[in-house]
Order: sequence, then C-alpha cells, then structure tokens
Amino acid sequence: MPLLRQPLLRLLAINLAIGVSVAVLMLVGLLLLNPLNLRHLIFADRDAAAALALLLFGLLITFGSAAMGTAVMTLGAPRQRRGGGDGGKPVKAVALAHKPRA
Repeated sequence: MPLLRQPLLRLLAINLAIGVSVAVLMLVGLLLLNPLNLRHLIFADRDAAAALALLLFGLLITFGSAAMGTAVMTLGAPRQRRGGGDGGKPVKAVALAHKPRA
C-alpha cells in the first residue's frame, strides 16, 4: 500500500494495531476473570453479542487512541543512548562526610 510507505501513517498504523491487541486482551481478561460477575451479566442478556460489541468498541477506542497518542507525543523527544545519557560510562560514587553541628 502506498499510504503505509509514509513514516507517520506507518507509525500510527503500528500503534493502532498495538492498541487493538491490548483491547482484545483486556476483553478476554475481563471475561476470564469475571470481576463483579461481569461475564454472567453480559451472557444473561438476550443479546449478548451487542453487549460484547459495545464493550469491545469502547476498549478499542480507548486503547487504540492512547497508543497512537503516545506515539505522536514521543515523536519530538530526543532518542537516548543505551546505558544512559553519559555513553554508558560507570559513575564513581562519592562519599559525603557528615560533620556534626557544634
């Protein structure tokens, strides 16, 4: 696809996929853990598919936009080198002597 050759759109698409994956994992986790009998409440409804679809839609919007927003906000941040900002050089510890007050 020619649209995905643009770096910004590719970045957004990748982070949207990450957000969608987290949303699906969250829905599966909620159904497995069943907090406050949520799973029983959903499946007791006569139209459980609509309830699941609405819950998934809300999670997709939330996690998809959070992942994409985080990616956009970190675009201008300077990249840090591995090992810290000092090039990975070890830091010498300095012991401070404590002088009691007279």
